[in-house]
Amino acid sequence: MQVEGGAMRAYVARPARANGSGILVLQEAFGVNPHIRETAGRFAAEGYLAIAPELFHRTAPGFEGDYANFAAAMPHLQAMTVEGQEADLLACRKWLENEGATRLVAAGFCLGGRVAVRAAGIMPLAAAASFYGGNWERMHAILPKVQCPILLAWGDRDDHIPVEDRSRMSALLREQHKPFVELTFSGAGHGFLCDHRPAYHAASANMAWPLLLAFLQQPN
Repeated sequence: MQVEGGAMRAYVARPARANGSGILVLQEAFGVNPHIRETAGRFAAEGYLAIAPELFHRTAPGFEGDYANFAAAMPHLQAMTVEGQEADLLACRKWLENEGATRLVAAGFCLGGRVAVRAAGIMPLAAAASFYGGNWERMHAILPKVQCPILLAWGDRDDHIPVEDRSRMSALLREQHKPFVELTFSGAGHGFLCDHRPAYHAASANMAWPLLLAFLQQPN
């Protein structure tokens, strides 16, 4: 699809039977890799038309990082802009709506967790879920515009997002009087939902997935 700054590729997973639900599946710093593609497929199995945009398409189209080499993703993370993110999100919204999706939600992981909250501030989503997203200091301007419930999911043993940062995000949402649900999984660390990562925590992931689905499917 065409967006500001060039063409953006995206991975699409289609449900066996469309029901009007669409979801933006927003990548970790490691790109639209097997984990993100598999997650999109899991959502499609639940009836969602799923789209996972390549958020690094301006600097590294097709990028799939190595979980053992976070440094390789840093130049692309640093090159991202708010304007670029929002253009990409709005392009995905347009594509989903053109495909017949009338109820849109978002779910993001790590980097994508923060981007999912940004999506909730620029388009009419029914719900948005953020798994172990960070760097919330960049979100002050968008939070007042959020118009849907937010799910925050954390691993209590997350060395990348300390408890003080998690508390800061929930405090920001309270200050803005935004509805949110917060889940903390005591045995889990950063990236616990991803079974391609050493940090995968099966017990927490098995609890988190049905809770995520229930949150996204809540009545409008």
